[in-house]
Amino acid sequence: MGKILDKFESLEPDKQQRILAAALAEFAENGFAQASTNRIVKAAEVGKGILFYYFQSKKGLYEYLVNYSLDVMLEHYLKRIDETEPDFIERLRQAAQAKMETYIKYRHVFSFMATVMLQKDSALPAHLETRLGEMTALAYEKLYSGIDRNRFRAGIDVEKAFQLIRWSIEGYQNDLTKQLEGKKLSEIDLNPYWEEFYGYLDVLKESFYEKGDRT
Repeated sequence: MGKILDKFESLEPDKQQRILAAALAEFAENGFAQASTNRIVKAAEVGKGILFYYFQSKKGLYEYLVNYSLDVMLEHYLKRIDETEPDFIERLRQAAQAKMETYIKYRHVFSFMATVMLQKDSALPAHLETRLGEMTALAYEKLYSGIDRNRFRAGIDVEKAFQLIRWSIEGYQNDLTKQLEGKKLSEIDLNPYWEEFYGYLDVLKESFYEKGDRT
C-alpha cells in the first residue's frame, strides 16, 4: 500500500482527484464485483494504462480506496466529535455537522464505505479488516461514551431514545443530501439549513429531556 500511495501522490493533483471521484462513485454504485474499470477511466478522463500503472488491478484500486476513505473519515469526521460533550443530542449535532461538511468535500466517501460494509463482496486483507473494525468501534465510542443519561425524562427507555434521536437526525441528513444533489456544494450557504436543523434538535430536547436540561 505504501508504494502505491507514493506513486499515486506523484501524479498531478487534478488527475488524482478525477480518478478518486470516479472510482469511489463506481464502486459505491455497483460494488466490487460489478464495478467497471472502463467506466472509471472514462469518467476520470484518463487512459486505462494510467489506472493499472498505479494500482495494478481493480482489487488494488479498491483496497487503496478503502484505506483512503478510512483516513478521510477519521481526520475530517470522527476526530471533530468531542466525546467529552455529555449531552447526546449536542454530541449528534457535532457529528451531523462534521459529517455534512466532510460530505461536501468528499461526497462519494460515505456512500462508498456503506457499500464496503454492507456488501462484503471483496475480501479485504487483514490489515484493512482490522482498520475497519477499529473505525467502527471508534465511531460507537465517539457517539455514545460518557453520555449523561440523567438528562432524559424519568420513565424513558434511554436506549430506545438513543435510536429514535439518531434516526431522526440521520433522516434529516438524508433529506438534506437529496435537496443538495446536483448542486455545486462548494457554493452553497449551509447556514439556513443548520438553523432549521437546530430547530428540530430543540424539538427533540423538548420530547426527551427533563425540563432543566433542554438548553
